[in-house]
Amino acid sequence: MDLIQRYFDAFNAGDTDAMLDCLADDVAHHVNEGQVRTGRAAFAEFCAHMSRCYAEQLTDMVIFAEQDGTRAAAEYTVNGTYLATDEGLPEARGQTYRLPAGSFFSVADGRITRVVTYYNLADWMRQVSA
Repeated sequence: MDLIQRYFDAFNAGDTDAMLDCLADDVAHHVNEGQVRTGRAAFAEFCAHMSRCYAEQLTDMVIFAEQDGTRAAAEYTVNGTYLATDEGLPEARGQTYRLPAGSFFSVADGRITRVVTYYNLADWMRQVSA
């Protein structure tokens, strides 16, 4: 699905504006181990926070899409560097990590209306605490 590929291409380019262009105004963003954020502004704030604390590239991407285009999923590997200490998490010292992860999407009218992301937080904690 082109929309989902564009979203991930924008992520890997660090282009939050291009990611936002893929989203509906009232997008529901379900973050791993967190609360649902609603709307593009909340998504942009999340991206700014993540960019400050983490540098990440997604590889080994496989995108799956329902034939009618209303749902999609992606499986990938997160290759990251922990740049700045995130509240409630271990101290950042430039640690690198590699995690399998996945995302689920709902799509309507050519825009992503729901983004759900999952990864193993315990595995991430183990890697950055080593």
